[in-house]
Amino acid sequence: MGHPESSSIDPNTGFCPETGVYHSLRHPVPLPPENTPLSAATYALSLHSTSPWPDSTALIDCATGLRLSYSQFRLYIDALSLSLRSDIGLSRNDVAFVLCPNSIRVPALYFALLSIGVAVSPANPLSTSTDISRQLKISKPVVAFATSATAAKLANQNCKMVLIDSAEFEHMMTRRTAAELGAVEVSQNDVAAILFSSGTTGQVKGVALTHRNLIATIANFYYQREERPSPAVGLYTVPYFHVFGYHYSLKSVAMAEAVVVMGRFELAKMLKAIEEYQVTLLAVVPPIVVAMVKSDLTQKFGLGSLEAVGCGAAPLGVDLIKAFTKKLPRVYLYQGYGMTETSGAAFRLTNAEEYGKWGAVGKLCGTNEAKIVDLETGIALPPGPGPANQGELWLRGSTIMKGYVDDPKANSEALVAGGWLRTGDVCYIDEQGFLFVVDRVKEMIKYKGYQV
Repeated sequence: MGHPESSSIDPNTGFCPETGVYHSLRHPVPLPPENTPLSAATYALSLHSTSPWPDSTALIDCATGLRLSYSQFRLYIDALSLSLRSDIGLSRNDVAFVLCPNSIRVPALYFALLSIGVAVSPANPLSTSTDISRQLKISKPVVAFATSATAAKLANQNCKMVLIDSAEFEHMMTRRTAAELGAVEVSQNDVAAILFSSGTTGQVKGVALTHRNLIATIANFYYQREERPSPAVGLYTVPYFHVFGYHYSLKSVAMAEAVVVMGRFELAKMLKAIEEYQVTLLAVVPPIVVAMVKSDLTQKFGLGSLEAVGCGAAPLGVDLIKAFTKKLPRVYLYQGYGMTETSGAAFRLTNAEEYGKWGAVGKLCGTNEAKIVDLETGIALPPGPGPANQGELWLRGSTIMKGYVDDPKANSEALVAGGWLRTGDVCYIDEQGFLFVVDRVKEMIKYKGYQV
């Protein structure tokens, strides 16, 4: 996007001294016109259809070795979206609660729901019944999707339940029918996801993300990708209910990646899957990096296919990056910075040269702007390392949430004048435009990437 003050934007940092705003140094990211009806699922599939590998593998079940091609994946989505409308009676702007561990059925369910304009509200299957009741109060779903193992936690809830590991669901995904219901016109400003987060403070909140938010997130990955001779093979240890797994499920389709889906994390199973399926990209949280560094198992499997390990949800220390690089010298370990409220990654490292910038969490994505705001004075700070340049990170742009569901107080604290989101993270941006996270504004502990 052209900026009126672009002449005074520093080409190394993206900082404009007149406004105190950091602009992205990435190539501009083209987004579809905002008023065009379009769901995030349809957008991801439309980018996928331009891929040189239209029918490569979409999903691999780590436990059974079952592979699903992209053409099968599309057939599942089409059949399922029809079933969701005709059998369950779902319609645009309904909400579906999802309480399922990772499985290859979850992405198909997400895509089917999104394509008919139903907001997906996924929760941690390990949540207590009390937490789940609170989450259901926030998202007000008309239907809940569970598995036979998680269904008991939804007992006594007054909404229809469908088990995704049942014969009924299998039929909904595989039925062949000529029934035509006509396409659902989904507005990009409709809510696509209600994800649970304790936000920048305290009690659990429902973060409403729109189709537009997710389209912008997908576009940031797609237009900043490096060309490859064959599709990437990703193994995501991150759960699909977390924003990390949620936005990855969309971007991997847009980028024609094959995804190895793991139910429960076990280090040996993960390493065996990397060897067996020739995984090129691993998406993890810091405790898994620690496990890979400390365990002797890492040396026992052929990890030659692995190119990079992307880590999110909590910061990595430089010592850990050093230890990892010593153990796996040919594998890049990189971080990103994002929150549920930013629909996933807001800053990313995207190539080998940037991966070498240890401790940094990346450069600003193409659809966003940032400010570093002094905690005492509220003044926007210029780039530079020292304490004088550290302040709260504020973000603005197309990936920023619509808001917290029915929580005006939390919204007024997090979303401030000018469309800025206050992240609650103390950061600085260095002279090359890289973001470094220093601290939290309000003390909040992250345990294994989940807020406590």
